[in-house]
Amino acid sequence: MTNNVTKIPAASSALAAEHFAAEFAFETDCWDVHDALRSDPGFVLLDVRSPALFAKGHIPGAINLPHGKIIRSKLAHWPEDTLFVTYCAGPHCNGAARGALRLAELERPVKIMAGGITGWIDEGFELENEAQ
Repeated sequence: MTNNVTKIPAASSALAAEHFAAEFAFETDCWDVHDALRSDPGFVLLDVRSPALFAKGHIPGAINLPHGKIIRSKLAHWPEDTLFVTYCAGPHCNGAARGALRLAELERPVKIMAGGITGWIDEGFELENEAQ
């Protein structure tokens, strides 16, 4: 039986392995970020949403730098090899990708945290806000 799922054959196992392994060079997930933040994470977590949304609730330890404000001068106090991890509202938002693109264009190492705030909350992790 042919349908929209089966109409195009799956990639070979070797090609699929290469593809899925490469994804980890571009993104991480909420659980791994949460675990890493318990000690020296080895990255800077950037909330690329607006300051108003950041104030309402953000991941503890995140720095607010909206994607449209990511410029070389704002990154100057971090070494050139600093890894940045961007996140936004969630899968329905492309802010993390916009921020990651800006960082990549500035030749900075970057990954996206898949799921964003939505994924963080879905995992049962807490947010902090400006009142805390």
